[in-house]
Amino acid sequence: MLFLETAVLCAVLFILCIFRTGTDAKNLQNYNSYPDAAQSRIRAIPEYEHQFKEQNPFLTFTANFLLFLAILFVFGIFIRQSDFTHNFLSLLFLGQTLNAFDLIVIDLLWWRHTSRIRFSKLPQPALYQDPRKHISAFIRAFIMFCAIALIDGYLLTLF
Repeated sequence: MLFLETAVLCAVLFILCIFRTGTDAKNLQNYNSYPDAAQSRIRAIPEYEHQFKEQNPFLTFTANFLLFLAILFVFGIFIRQSDFTHNFLSLLFLGQTLNAFDLIVIDLLWWRHTSRIRFSKLPQPALYQDPRKHISAFIRAFIMFCAIALIDGYLLTLF
């Protein structure tokens, strides 16, 4: 069941990424995901002005933490046991596999090479190749999923 849940979460994440890209308007909603070089070029284009906003990293982390705390808790209900170690390790596996899938498949293999994420006024592929933001997001999510596995693992043990 754990592997099925992992596959479902990874597939849903990939589908969401596809549907949230493809037009300049959709891509501008993901402005913070773009490399610094692309962001500075985006800010210089008058047509894009006021169509994106820079998000507070703390608020983004907090929102993602709460979202995945709820999602992994719900998925954890179906695989829970009375043992904290099992619940913790299962949720840690689920979260970190999703995190690794996001970095490797979505960010490094798909995102950097698909034309869906490119802006019509910035078609140069080189602007989108820098993986640093994706790697730092992976590190933040690594910490986040460890904390979530601890909290949800404990809650599922009590439940």
